[in-house]
Amino acid sequence: MEDDAPVIYGLEFQARALTPQTAETDAIRFLVGTQSLRYDNQIHIIDFDDENNIINKNVLLHQVGEIWHISTSPADKGVLATCYNKTSDTKVMTCAAVWRMPKELESGSHESPDDSSSNTQTLELLCHLDNTAHGNMACVMWEPMGDGKKIISLADNNILLWDLQESSAKAVLSSSTALEGKGQLKFTSGRWSPHHNCTQIATANDTTVRGWDTRSMRQIYCIENAHGQLVRDLDFNPNKQYYLASCGDDCKVKFWDTRNVAEPVKTLEEHSHWVWNVRYNHSHDQLILTGSSDSRVILSNMVSISSEPFGHMVDDDELSDQEDQHQEEKIKEPLQDSVIATYEEHEDSVYAVEWSSADPWLFASLSYDGRLVINRVPRALKYHILL
Repeated sequence: MEDDAPVIYGLEFQARALTPQTAETDAIRFLVGTQSLRYDNQIHIIDFDDENNIINKNVLLHQVGEIWHISTSPADKGVLATCYNKTSDTKVMTCAAVWRMPKELESGSHESPDDSSSNTQTLELLCHLDNTAHGNMACVMWEPMGDGKKIISLADNNILLWDLQESSAKAVLSSSTALEGKGQLKFTSGRWSPHHNCTQIATANDTTVRGWDTRSMRQIYCIENAHGQLVRDLDFNPNKQYYLASCGDDCKVKFWDTRNVAEPVKTLEEHSHWVWNVRYNHSHDQLILTGSSDSRVILSNMVSISSEPFGHMVDDDELSDQEDQHQEEKIKEPLQDSVIATYEEHEDSVYAVEWSSADPWLFASLSYDGRLVINRVPRALKYHILL
């Protein structure tokens, strides 16, 4: 079997929520949340054994409702948060809660679990993020470099900052702010920046992207009409503190320098339908992953706006004069941006793409029909970046 071949796992239910297990940096592990109206919903813990190219799974019951968003603690392998639909008095509310998985499932296991359905376990509820006064939860974000005690949730037009206390069994609302303006304002998504001592987040609502300072809960920048239609997702460049990517229903992916938001730094127009997801690679920020309703996953090499726009710095002592001159000429010119690969293993809208937390060359994508695909960055490119 060739090394770059995708590995496919099919869930029996529809699904749109996917996350890597952020605190797990040794084993390759993803969590997928299902959306079933008729049956108990589940969280599938997907362990990928890359030596043997096989997937091992464990299933946890999530009995409270269909899962719209899932995120994991950066500090505790066993803790995660979900946003889920709850029906009460014919009204559907999207709520959020923090959970703990059973102790024996916390770490990536390479044992192949018995596939019988009798070993399905349940999540332990740690606490609800009470949103009765604030509206429907869109997403939950953990403080990226934190101890797993601070989270932000977006509920309709509210930004809520929570402190998790007493081993996460209680969530206290420490501050909040609301988006003011005409009409029914609702956040669609948000990202917590890993830079500036984790004091900034970015949010998307309608066609607008905004930056916020989490200490004062005040707006620090605003990109109006960032996209021609709804903005679906955001991500921060892990190495360049002012760089932010956005994507949306205008089929575009845009890259912004938040110090000057008049124009995007770059625009990618490779998808033919709504772009649901954009993700920077954690280690090599020129690698950008996007997923779309056109059923495709695209891996792009945005090297001109990466932290190494001119390639790796080469030590002068290693070069002969001739090479030296050639190298200097090369250095003046930024490397070219390009699409590396288009992945077409999905037959339905791709709602989520995520890089592995443990292996920078590996990523997962999830389409609505419950198909999870694990792919690798093409080997040739990997060596080109590394060498």
